[in-house]
Amino acid sequence: MNETHAYRAVGRCRLMAVALRLMLLAGTMPMAALALGMPKAAARADDSAIVVASPPTFRVVLPRSSAERPISGRLYLFFSQRTGREPRFGPNWFRPEPFFRVDVSAMAPGSSQLVDDRAAGFPDVLSKLPPGTYRVQALLDHDFYYQHHALGPGNLYSEVKTVRIVAGPSSTATADRRSDDDSRNPQPAETGPSTTETNSPADGSSSSPGQSPLSLVLDRVVQPRPLPQNRWLHPVQLRSERLSQFHQRDVIMRAMVVLPASYEHAPDRRYPVLYVIGGFGSTLERMARRYRNGPPPVAEGQAEFIRVLLSGNCKWGHHVYADSATNGPRGTAFVQEMVPHIDQTFRTIAQPTARLLTGHSSGGWASLWLQVRYPRHFGGVWSTAPDPVDFRDFQQVNLYADPPQSLYFDPAGHRRPLARQGEEPVLWYQDFARMDDVLGRGGQLRSFEAVFSPLDDRGLPKRLWNRTTGRIDPHVAQAWQKYDIRLRIQRHWPKLEPHLRGKLHIYMGTLDTFYLDGAVRLLAHTLQQLGSDAEVRMIEGASHSSLLSGELVSHIRRQMSDTVARHHPEAVAPVAPAPATDPAAEPVQPPKAHTQGKPASHRSTIVISR
Repeated sequence: MNETHAYRAVGRCRLMAVALRLMLLAGTMPMAALALGMPKAAARADDSAIVVASPPTFRVVLPRSSAERPISGRLYLFFSQRTGREPRFGPNWFRPEPFFRVDVSAMAPGSSQLVDDRAAGFPDVLSKLPPGTYRVQALLDHDFYYQHHALGPGNLYSEVKTVRIVAGPSSTATADRRSDDDSRNPQPAETGPSTTETNSPADGSSSSPGQSPLSLVLDRVVQPRPLPQNRWLHPVQLRSERLSQFHQRDVIMRAMVVLPASYEHAPDRRYPVLYVIGGFGSTLERMARRYRNGPPPVAEGQAEFIRVLLSGNCKWGHHVYADSATNGPRGTAFVQEMVPHIDQTFRTIAQPTARLLTGHSSGGWASLWLQVRYPRHFGGVWSTAPDPVDFRDFQQVNLYADPPQSLYFDPAGHRRPLARQGEEPVLWYQDFARMDDVLGRGGQLRSFEAVFSPLDDRGLPKRLWNRTTGRIDPHVAQAWQKYDIRLRIQRHWPKLEPHLRGKLHIYMGTLDTFYLDGAVRLLAHTLQQLGSDAEVRMIEGASHSSLLSGELVSHIRRQMSDTVARHHPEAVAPVAPAPATDPAAEPVQPPKAHTQGKPASHRSTIVISR
């Protein structure tokens, strides 16, 4: 593959269909890109573009006006040949464009950072960026909470500049291929020399052959996005003692409470609680939008719920409410701090039988994990399209195979796909893993390692696979076993069975976009062998995004209501007229058409029920 081909997007035009469909579930799925819009036009040669000779170099300036103290974090350069959104919102998972990263330690106000071939780069080093016209933008990510660099309040970024890379002498620089780090433990060898602000032009002047590197000035700040608040929507912020102690800093847990329509009219009434966990990349801001005009309407005779929206968003990606060596005691803090706080603050039925869980994708895995890990605390889980629940099929890779398998290639040497549209592969493990590693913290695959892996001698999550060959490290895979939901159920079934009876409900499409269906089939088989009464439904023809049809949503709601009514009949009562809802509110009636794949139905290939 030549250098130009290496910079082509992973997908072609056919990927836009799946990309736009995935936007329907933005914020509630594991692999939702933040920049999945159709490009308006490719960047064209522009006489006003700043000319930069190849191999290009850039100097990113941190002006004194932007920071009061030195900053440690990740410095990115994003390039784009598309118009529309600013480059900093990349990379687009299905159509990635070049970007580069330097880890900076105590970057002082008034200094600058050189970005050259020592920067980690996707799909290759900076000197191999093909000649052409690009929009380029710098961003310094030092926020603690947000998975996506463009959303973290306080992160600094530059204006967008249009540059024209022209052919020049070949670069002899050697790239440093290390691809992840933690600001707690920065790697100085990855960073270029810092100079004072006065040693490089900070006005963005042209950089032609023989001149200084082009300067990009970090003079803009990502502003906080306020959570909506009204009589239904109530933001919750709670300092976690456990997480604060782990991270040696104040850590605030956040949630958004959606009150039922009758809440203010029935001051003596108490309500069951439904915890809703968003998928990879979800934010409370995005999740709350669908409820801005009120909760969804409730059918007669069904229970009204207090909904508690949770994103799982963290710097490493999605912490999935599991205690881990990297993210800290996320599950314990949720169960022992957030849940009691909700019960004390709102009129809940503060009993496990009135405390339910649901989620999609990473949120589907998180909700199922919480039910299995804390079976006495919750009264049931409705998990849709969960991330791998059986590590014998980790998106088609058996992590326990002997000899170890490759994440990148199957036994026949063919590339392993990571995503598909229908039955056609559209994304490949090796390409995606490279992009994910250059992102470092915040990528989907590295997020798995941050949850499931122990720490290495640098204090970072151990790598599951060799980044060159894709070979699985069996020692790391063995450490992952404690998070294998199927294995946990199987090993602890005698103790778990009484507390999981009637509580497990799992739904998956047979054509899941990210090949998550294989693991659910294996889990279903294990549950069947154990004699579990779990409900596992494989919805024929449904993809990751089309799984949540109106029919399935209505089915889940009825089951949740019935579950609560069995223990708390007082929770099911005539409801007050629901407020008018906007089109983004949860549907009550099935839609007329599905977004991808064959029409979803309940003609299930696997149904376990008793």
